[in-house]
Amino acid sequence: MFGRTKTEIPTPEAALPGRTEAWFPIPERHLVLDAPVRTDEVPDGLEVAVFGLGCFWGAEEIYWGKPGVWSTSVGYAGGSTPHPSYEEVCSGMTGHTEAVRVVFDPDVISYADLVKTFFEVHDPTQGMRQGNDVGTQYRSALYTLGEEQRATAIELTRVYGEELARRGLGEITTEIRPADTYYYAEPVHQQYLARNPNGYRCHANTGVPFPSNA
Repeated sequence: MFGRTKTEIPTPEAALPGRTEAWFPIPERHLVLDAPVRTDEVPDGLEVAVFGLGCFWGAEEIYWGKPGVWSTSVGYAGGSTPHPSYEEVCSGMTGHTEAVRVVFDPDVISYADLVKTFFEVHDPTQGMRQGNDVGTQYRSALYTLGEEQRATAIELTRVYGEELARRGLGEITTEIRPADTYYYAEPVHQQYLARNPNGYRCHANTGVPFPSNA
């Protein structure tokens, strides 16, 4: 039963009930980028992307180091439980991924470039896991904002999938769906690796670079 719960997304009816509102304060400033952590509203000219690629500590660190990224945060996306806790997400009973929210300047770095990084720094073929991390919260996911992002996500998934197939590797299992909800994670998880530089990172990946002609 434990294994089944951890690797199967619960229906909305079976998911934990969660809460009606956030139950902890979000840090005001990003420890690395000195921008707001809460980015429900973003400055004119900036855009938002949401990714699920395994443990969100390491995912956030990768993206905050990209030129053109203005802010990052970690949270929970793609599930049913409103305002979940980390422990609830790890139980497999919320349906959420561990996600990273990236606010970026498209004049400096494109959404397509962020997606290419996404594919290169994790393994999108592993289903409900990344490396030794097993559970629905570790699944690969592209949560899109708008039709343009969705079209880009679908096309680049196709391109990378063909490259993996050419090399005899597995099929992509990445979930592509609208970014309907995003719940900020607890303060201890925000920029975790900035405060704990020797902390855990899961960088399972295929080792396959994104095709340079795409």
